Amino acid sequence: MSTIGELFAVIDLAGVLTNAILGGIVARDERMDPIGFLTLALLSGLGGGIIRDTLLQHGPPVALTDFRYALCAVIGAAIAFLMPIGGRGWRAVFPYVDALALGCWATAGAQKTLALGLGWVPALLLGTITAVGGGALRDITTHRVPQIFGGTTLYATSALAASAVVAGFWYAGLAQTGVLVGTTVGAGLCLISRRRGWQLWSGLSWEYSFTRKPGQRLPHVSVRMLRDGAADGTGDGQR
Repeated sequence: MSTIGELFAVIDLAGVLTNAILGGIVARDERMDPIGFLTLALLSGLGGGIIRDTLLQHGPPVALTDFRYALCAVIGAAIAFLMPIGGRGWRAVFPYVDALALGCWATAGAQKTLALGLGWVPALLLGTITAVGGGALRDITTHRVPQIFGGTTLYATSALAASAVVAGFWYAGLAQTGVLVGTTVGAGLCLISRRRGWQLWSGLSWEYSFTRKPGQRLPHVSVRMLRDGAADGTGDGQR
């Protein structure tokens, strides 16, 4: 295995471990038993890659052929179950590991899709799914709106950008360079957006009012555009 391949394997497994711990943290919030911890850890850490490999239909998912992936997910569940997570050390390390894992997962998903002969649109889709699919499965399982749908900094967008870079370099005949640049772009955008609080715009807010004057059969409808978040009193119209 090349040096780049070894580095990617380490980052990939670190991402599985980190996201498995996140799944365990959600299980703790929901006051689940050890089976719940294990289930959410497996979904969070392995879900995106399994979805990708299942859609590609090119052999069994790598999470089922390489025992290290499942082992990292189990270790992550055990850490979340047995140890207090959320201290200063965790908050300092997590953003970097999470960003690197996102960049790596998106890059790996896009490159694998292109290597199997599919086009750039499937590469963008499966690269993004690889990076965010596990977290979405975790949230849906616990009856939560997936965090990638709003209220967080740029995560799916970062994965999409990394996948786009990989696709661009692939068609330029620079696949190996695209791996490094794509991972750097995805991880860098994720970190910058987290630090600066960048979020996607959630759209315009509108207020509808109905008035009916004496003798008027149909009410008069008026529409007024509100400033961000004014309609619900949150004051936050971005995500």
